[in-house]
Amino acid sequence: MINAAIVGLGWWGKTLVESLSGSDAMRFVAGATRTISSDVEAFAKQQGLRLAANYEALLADPKIDAVVLATPPLGHRAQVSAAAAAGKHVFCEKPFTFSKRDAAAAVEAVRKAKVALALGYNRRFHPEMAKLRSRIRSGGLGTIMHVECTMTVPNALFLKPSAWRANRSEAPCGGLAPLGVHAIDGMIDLCGEIEQLYCQSFRRAVELEMDDTTSVLFRFRSGASGYLGTMMATAPAFSFAVFGSKGWVRLEGITHVAGASSEERRTSLFGACKFQPVKGEAETWQADKLDLSRACLEAFARAAAGGAAFPITHEEMIHGAAATEAVVRSASSGKVERVG
Repeated sequence: MINAAIVGLGWWGKTLVESLSGSDAMRFVAGATRTISSDVEAFAKQQGLRLAANYEALLADPKIDAVVLATPPLGHRAQVSAAAAAGKHVFCEKPFTFSKRDAAAAVEAVRKAKVALALGYNRRFHPEMAKLRSRIRSGGLGTIMHVECTMTVPNALFLKPSAWRANRSEAPCGGLAPLGVHAIDGMIDLCGEIEQLYCQSFRRAVELEMDDTTSVLFRFRSGASGYLGTMMATAPAFSFAVFGSKGWVRLEGITHVAGASSEERRTSLFGACKFQPVKGEAETWQADKLDLSRACLEAFARAAAGGAAFPITHEEMIHGAAATEAVVRSASSGKVERVG
């Protein structure tokens, strides 16, 4: 059993804690957060968490094996490196970092300390993504030509100006950090490394100083193309599709909508699925419900305990950060940018 500490007890940090209820792989025993409100104290009491004064106190606690970072991304490099230096395994929520350099430095820190590192790309862990990966690898879709994803939420319509998610430095390109990095990770998993990309990102509807409409065109080193669209001020939707010379597969579902229950955020991310071959009738089915946050955290726990390696490789982590950096760079330059 891995004893873990949660760092950051906002709505997503609480969701992660709730996802491990009854797990025999890992449990949360402590936590730290920027502001200890009465709501945080009540949640900690309910979950049996000891609240530490700060992050440093958690790292100094010999009873804690691992830390789970549900914190703003600009602090991730320093937090991951500090945890590694203290001998703690690290689960880091996405986005990992906004630069290849920071990602590589964090990865080097955990390699040097010989501790496990995991990222919170929980959509990778749904069986439908595994089946799609297997179909592609076996040649069931033929030559892969294109992959695309659209992810939308209304959350920016409800954000307070003081929220870190409304800060351009913490959340550049609108939906990139809360939504788009999931799609980029999935595309890297299924289609390989990204060679170059072009991004346009702007504000259409929200009053906050943040983008609400972002789109990206990709070219993969394999030769395939890709598209990502994120919108932060419309009704929720999720659609992920891969097109090959033998047919296409589309996976649909929901996104993390403000106000949704913890269970919905964890278990209802995938819904309707369809495979349309070039010849023959389409196949349609419903995805199983699965707590993806729990699946992701327990995969981390197994890696921390010396079992199977976490399925996102260090190289993929670094490349994902390089792609994220290139998206932000392209939105600013207005040009096609190469990926790290």
